[in-house]
Amino acid sequence: MKGNLVTKNGNIFYTEDVLTNIIGLSTMECYGVVGMASRSATDGLWELLKRENLSKGVRINSKENLLSIELYIIVQYGTKISVIANNIIKRVKYTVENYTGLKVSRITVNVQGVRV
Repeated sequence: MKGNLVTKNGNIFYTEDVLTNIIGLSTMECYGVVGMASRSATDGLWELLKRENLSKGVRINSKENLLSIELYIIVQYGTKISVIANNIIKRVKYTVENYTGLKVSRITVNVQGVRV
């Protein structure tokens, strides 16, 4: 379990799978993102993940009910990477905090490749 939200009516527990799917889908909605990259690369080769495996490009750490998110993405050639990363950070933070009620302390975007 990665997230826990205490309300007046009870507790809400979020598993890592739910959070990574929310994060992966909101990342893919951003302009310039071609796909998520597998975070476990061997020999420096990065695999472009299909839509059903988006959660493999996301790593979440939870400490004191604050989420620290690390993303591994592949961007489209000719786009400005800093703008894409800022858009991803804003969208993911907004989506996670509004859908789940959990707070995000940090989002790190790792660009693993550029696709032509």
